[in-house]
Amino acid sequence: MHIDLGLLDYLIIVIYFVFVLGIGFLIKRTVKTSNDFLMSDRSIPLWITSLAFVSANLGAQELIGMGASGAKYGIMTSHFYWVGAIPAMVFLGVFMMPFYYGSRARSVPEYLALRFDEKTRGLNAISFAAMTIFSSGISLYALALLLESILGWDFNASIFLAAVIVMVYTLLGGLTSAVYNEVLQFFLIVLGIAPVVFIGLDKIGGWEGVVQNLSPKMTSTWRYMGSPEENPMGVDLGSMLFGLGFVLSFGYWCTDFLVVQRAMIAKNMSEAQRTPLIAAIPKMFIPFVVILPGVIAIALQTMGGDYQIPMKADGSSPNYDLVIPSMLSSFYPTGLLGVGLTALIASFMSGMAGNVTAFNTVWTFDIYQAYINKNASDEHYLRMGKMATIFGIVASIGAAYLATAFNNIMDYLQLVFGFVNAPLFATFALGMFWRKTTANGAFWGLLLGTLAAAATHGLTLAEGKGAWMGNLHEFSSSMSQNFMIASIAWIVCFVATYVISLFTEKKDEKELVGLVYSLTPKPEGNYKTVLENPMFLAAIVIALTLVLNLIFL
Repeated sequence: MHIDLGLLDYLIIVIYFVFVLGIGFLIKRTVKTSNDFLMSDRSIPLWITSLAFVSANLGAQELIGMGASGAKYGIMTSHFYWVGAIPAMVFLGVFMMPFYYGSRARSVPEYLALRFDEKTRGLNAISFAAMTIFSSGISLYALALLLESILGWDFNASIFLAAVIVMVYTLLGGLTSAVYNEVLQFFLIVLGIAPVVFIGLDKIGGWEGVVQNLSPKMTSTWRYMGSPEENPMGVDLGSMLFGLGFVLSFGYWCTDFLVVQRAMIAKNMSEAQRTPLIAAIPKMFIPFVVILPGVIAIALQTMGGDYQIPMKADGSSPNYDLVIPSMLSSFYPTGLLGVGLTALIASFMSGMAGNVTAFNTVWTFDIYQAYINKNASDEHYLRMGKMATIFGIVASIGAAYLATAFNNIMDYLQLVFGFVNAPLFATFALGMFWRKTTANGAFWGLLLGTLAAAATHGLTLAEGKGAWMGNLHEFSSSMSQNFMIASIAWIVCFVATYVISLFTEKKDEKELVGLVYSLTPKPEGNYKTVLENPMFLAAIVIALTLVLNLIFL
């Protein structure tokens, strides 16, 4: 697939790059310490942290991956938002942010060091660093695929060129630069991608046209969840609610430092709590921008019109990752095409920069400072943070090539989350809400949970992936396999942590004040307005989410 761009399209893309680099150069003047570069000195306003919280997860892997999942799985993909995001974001804001922000930890692994010990911190820091590299590699793969599609550039050349661009951009302004550009990216995506939804619906006759041209299974969220064979995602109700709605969802939104970091850089505790709650409101409507294009695309193809989803290079199967780029190419006129493609490029840059800034923070504070060089100067740690940025980009190049094995990068991303976030959430659930959880229980539970995820993947097969140790079971889709991997990892970690904690040394309760729910003083609740009350915001968010689920039942 090749997209012919006009002069106006190229001009819009160039203006975006100039603007992004300009933001980096302006912010560079304020970056004087390692805390400035890696944590923005906890000085970012609430509206910026809230939009950045949404945008940090709205990178290329979500924009391209959710569009692909919409074509592959239908409107059921919305479960990744209304079941797999919103409840966890509410829980994070109401219950978990007081611990993160109140402990003054600079990262999630550092919180683990305070609650448990250094070995638990080290294990999580290493696994999280690896996960950010894989996620960054997915974004890099997505942009290289886009450049190959748009300009006909060689895929390998696109990988390396894109990596250099992002490295320069990230080194300029650190986390603050990434956060402000995430806000810019949010508005670009809405302006650049939303029109394709209206154009597509107009071509097929509105939502009724979509329903008429697709199987009811592709246009319903809950009706066909009775068994895996009844729906395109190949999962049942239990797997959806436990695997996605609980384990993967809470594991990602409550423990993944990439998104938690956006709330941790707020000005105060109140704004840190409200960040994920306010972010949840635009988040619940994102499916109409990123998933609906994929559903419309498969409906248009079924209708038998001019539009067809591009095939993979070998012609073996549809390349769902190209759904949104191909729709932009097919339906957008010159000028609007430039805006749409700029939105895709922005999503890549923001997604990759977000992962790299999370990686350099964890590497510098939780690995290098904690275990390699504890007493260096701040200038040294600032220099190390920049070196970690360069290393993270280089490692992402290798991860990008792994993504080529998947016809849907969201499948790949959920697999990574199953290995890292799923067992980590079990550790957090016990550590924050059960004071008797011990350091040894947390460490060995986390390790065993991760190994259980690896074993499950190695003993099962889905779409040709897995079964490198044998094949005990074959799943109907990669996503159903991912949900099972996450569920088993969480269960093993939870049980192992609980049992081992019963027989190992516990911390004195005085050391756990501010780190465990039952031992931490609760906020007074003297809010100036009702909108400052986290519980009120949480109730609004949950109510709106229930309404959306009922509409698309």
